[in-house]
Amino acid sequence: MLEFKITQELKPNPKLLEFIKDCTYKTKKGKVKVLVNTNLQFIEPTQYLITYPIAITIFEYKVNEINNKPFYIKERKEKYNMKEIETFLRTF
Repeated sequence: MLEFKITQELKPNPKLLEFIKDCTYKTKKGKVKVLVNTNLQFIEPTQYLITYPIAITIFEYKVNEINNKPFYIKERKEKYNMKEIETFLRTF
């Protein structure tokens, strides 16, 4: 049986929460887990499920500074940075 140990809990992004405060949404905290007896890390992204005015799911990944697009919109299958997410959400 595989055993995981949670090493870090990822909190929702306060800038994004401020931006979607007028929408109906739910958030799910992300986690960084390590497989016990190995050094393999698994990252569960922070999830933002927006249901009104548009139904979309945004995932926020913990990324390094090289890749500066931590947001992924499931329905569009594209990566975004914070400015692009704000521009996208303003259209709705």
